Amino acid sequence: MTLAAGVAVFDRQTGQFVHQQDADQRFRSASVVKLLIALDFFARRGPEYDVPPDDGKRLEVMLRSSDDDAASYYWDQLGGAAIVDRTAERLGLTHTAGPPPSHPGFWGYVAITAADTVRIYRHLLEDAPWPVRDFVMGHLHQATRHGTDGFDQFFGIPTVFADGYSIKQGWSGFHGSSGYRSDRAKPESVVDLVNDALHTTGTVGPDDRSIVAVFTLHPSGTPYEQAYAAVTELTAELTVPGGVHVRKADK
Repeated sequence: MTLAAGVAVFDRQTGQFVHQQDADQRFRSASVVKLLIALDFFARRGPEYDVPPDDGKRLEVMLRSSDDDAASYYWDQLGGAAIVDRTAERLGLTHTAGPPPSHPGFWGYVAITAADTVRIYRHLLEDAPWPVRDFVMGHLHQATRHGTDGFDQFFGIPTVFADGYSIKQGWSGFHGSSGYRSDRAKPESVVDLVNDALHTTGTVGPDDRSIVAVFTLHPSGTPYEQAYAAVTELTAELTVPGGVHVRKADK
């Protein structure tokens, strides 16, 4: 296969999509599902939306550094695939679904699309109570260079654009990654669980003007550095209102 991509860029200032390419194509979410996990955590904590200290630490490392242990903890505590069902219904997500029944614990196998990811960010920025918005987006704006699994997560958005972005990245299938690749078992699924996945999602520009969602699949065995470069190149080609590209001399 060649690189497969689902892309959506939404300009919040005009309320219009600037770019859509297979925006309803389903991909396995990898760590992008952590956005849904965080939202489901807050769903039952209103109206104060207080965050106990232990949860604050877990959520911070899950959102900033894409920590898998924190995601697995909440996946078990909050009911697994029911997290996806509840949040999809609340946010009006049309193509998001839980992992295949054969792998209920594999949150990285959740099906998601670029268009639904735009809806998630729009909910966070436009509809979520301000404590939820400030907590989640605040951490996404302070993403660390590396995930807790050691992978460099500054592909795509953070390499292309200057300061002022937020990100929630996803990677799955690369050698040494913790992204729940299915090498032995081949469960039936609505998404490709074999080829390597690399996704860059987030916001760009003043006041989170543009929402960017780029989901990609690469042939199984693709070196991480090669996929990293391909996703970054694809992202750099997009028209993103409010985005300021990093100068080559600054890279």
